[in-house]
Amino acid sequence: MQTRPIAIAMPYGGTLDRSTVHRVLRSTYALLSMTLLFSAAVAGAAVAFNLPAPGIILALVAYFGLLFGIHKLKNRGAAIGLVFALTGFMGWTLGPLLTRTLALPAGGHSVMLALGATGGVFLALSAYATTTRRDLSWVGGFLFAGMVVAFLAGMVAIFFQIPALALTVSAVVALLSAGLILFETQQIVNDGETNYVLATISLFVSIFNLFTGLLHLFGYGSSND
Repeated sequence: MQTRPIAIAMPYGGTLDRSTVHRVLRSTYALLSMTLLFSAAVAGAAVAFNLPAPGIILALVAYFGLLFGIHKLKNRGAAIGLVFALTGFMGWTLGPLLTRTLALPAGGHSVMLALGATGGVFLALSAYATTTRRDLSWVGGFLFAGMVVAFLAGMVAIFFQIPALALTVSAVVALLSAGLILFETQQIVNDGETNYVLATISLFVSIFNLFTGLLHLFGYGSSND
């Protein structure tokens, strides 16, 4: 008997190749796990050696430059190297934030809370996205627009030193990042994203933003205990 991949009819009228979805999911989660470990190692080294923050200009140039390179080379092996370069760089930028948080009275507890909450949210949303039949593609535009607004508000909070605005932005970014994890995972499940390199970097950035947003919130609570 001849076998073939199972195709499932989708609400928007297309078909979904389950073998492709499973392959992209496996590759995405494998690469995501490696990049998270690598980024955590770089962040740990940044804390251990008390490395300074790279600065907002360098951070933006490096981030968007590497992101552009990843999209440009998404179908080539070199893209994997750029993924590790970007995630490692983001780990470096996380180091100074961890150092400041750990210096607070209950800083270590705040870091563990943020880490545990991030892991729990990611696992719960990933499980929901891979099992639900609801089409969540319509929320993508709202989430990305919200992130742009939050980014601009964050820049205002940094340049004008407005702690209340920075705290609000952290809460909004955490919520939006959770939504993006759900949206991006379902994009893979619904065959909307078939490139595991792009899927990995999208999920990594959302997890990173979720963690940093929660870390700001828990760190603020720790500083006021």
